[in-house]
Amino acid sequence: MRGQVLELLQIGVRAADPRAAVDRAMQGLTGGDGAWHVVALGKAARAMAQSALTHLPGARALVITNRGNDAALTGARVLRAGHPQPDADGVAAAERLEDFLTTVGPQDRVLALISGGGSAMLPAPVAGLDLADLQAVNAALLSSGADITQTNLVRQGLDRLKGGGWLGLSRAPVTALILSDVPGDDLRVVASGPTVSPIGTPADACRTLRDLGIWDDLTPQIRAALEQPVSARQGPEAQNILVGSNGISLQAMIAAGGQDAGVALTGDVDDCARALVRAMRDAPMGVPMVMGGETTVRLTGDGMGGRNQELALRFALHARDLTGSWCFAAMGSDGRDGPGDAAGGIVGHRTLSHLHDRGIDLQDVLRRNDATPALRAVGGLIMTGPSGTNVADLAVFARYHA
Repeated sequence: MRGQVLELLQIGVRAADPRAAVDRAMQGLTGGDGAWHVVALGKAARAMAQSALTHLPGARALVITNRGNDAALTGARVLRAGHPQPDADGVAAAERLEDFLTTVGPQDRVLALISGGGSAMLPAPVAGLDLADLQAVNAALLSSGADITQTNLVRQGLDRLKGGGWLGLSRAPVTALILSDVPGDDLRVVASGPTVSPIGTPADACRTLRDLGIWDDLTPQIRAALEQPVSARQGPEAQNILVGSNGISLQAMIAAGGQDAGVALTGDVDDCARALVRAMRDAPMGVPMVMGGETTVRLTGDGMGGRNQELALRFALHARDLTGSWCFAAMGSDGRDGPGDAAGGIVGHRTLSHLHDRGIDLQDVLRRNDATPALRAVGGLIMTGPSGTNVADLAVFARYHA
């Protein structure tokens, strides 16, 4: 049962192969009189650029990605940037990207390859702010339980490259191939939408921060930056094309024998775990149930973990009276869940007893957001290494005996 669950997750990851997605999209994009210039950003940036360059030999290419996905690529300059926290490497990469785009002529064409994780990797603070300001906002958002749309709305208001910022630099038309890691595939949200219109206004960002209860925790400089009036960005037209998504991965898992669970990974991680357990009480025996999306975690401790690991443990906690032999696993499609190296967590009907036998207090673990050591102790970590793609999170539940 454990093997089947893990194999279905890997089928979902393979369905999000960025090389194949770009290869399909590139069939009708080649041509034009000018030169092509390729800019790739995000966790899948290197793989997407590798595919694009087979169609555009000789194109100038810049790749910005995170550790583990940053191997050298023939024909491209590959830059490493921080994730999930923006860092100085990301600031340097942002400056290099600005130089790259401003040298493109109006007769040329820009191919933007966008995937999840790009928001943190490309910090370009607006006037009056620096990297430390963006890091402070990012940390506050991560700990507040903000969802990805709220997080990237705020980021767009503090960054000159997000919310269509690339279009203000390029004199050439831009075609963007986008691998979505956000529920609903809102392209304004993926990597904070460098080639699309903003999610909202800075005023909307201010209201969001107040709703999250963290506005007063921010520095006067950050609040002032969001309260400044902004003018509409001008730039060339952009064609934004969705080439991969969480839904495509779920369809592949269904084709391989899974069944749509009819419930998504969304909202607060504990609320989601409770909803999943309720839904799985009526799940058919012997049929794996698949689901996808992205939960949020409000940090109350300083332990090591990630939203999928915490979801797995919270599922086990709330499923303690679920009958039969069952298994539940959740993982990030990018192979990383939180700041550690685990991809996610897998639990079953014996997990609670195994934790008890090892003297592990699950309630204390959850209070401290310390899922990784607890799961490691009971063999519940999913370890895959970076996958080179990112279409949010995937999960599978299976039960075989009532």
